[in-house]
Amino acid sequence: MTASPPLLAATHATPAGPITLITGPQGVCASGFTDDLALVSALRGPRHREAALRVVGDAGAASKAVLAWAEGDADAPLGVELALEGTPFQCAVWAALRTIAPGRPLTYGGLAAAAGRPAAVRAAGRGCATNRVSLFVPCHRVVPAGGGVGGFLWGPAVKEVLLAYERVDRGVAGSAPP
Repeated sequence: MTASPPLLAATHATPAGPITLITGPQGVCASGFTDDLALVSALRGPRHREAALRVVGDAGAASKAVLAWAEGDADAPLGVELALEGTPFQCAVWAALRTIAPGRPLTYGGLAAAAGRPAAVRAAGRGCATNRVSLFVPCHRVVPAGGGVGGFLWGPAVKEVLLAYERVDRGVAGSAPP
């Protein structure tokens, strides 16, 4: 029996603060807006929980996407493979989140409809709350219908920065962020 390869962990600076990501052969399995590796590591799903971690400066495609996002390509994280684990509805919510255009937040009700169950607003919110791969599944792009930014695992201040950063009209792809 051969041991599976270790997962790679990298932390990068972004306009919203540090983001730590954990990735393996199937894709990104955890990420979060913190430099606390133990905290992000705890987000790994059951399939990846026991895998060894190797801290690196570059975690391949995931790192490249984070750096491209930080340079102004808001869609870059959406092209990265993910290693998600969840119920069918959670997976539908996460897929719907990946269709929300940067700078055009959706309400929780809109997310429920996009996930195929318009009446499941609370369940759609729970799908956001169980998202283990922040930025790659942009749950920060969902806001309450009544205003404000709503909840976010990494805090409302980080969510506000993310929303403001993506709201900027960048014109040509790759133009400098504010």
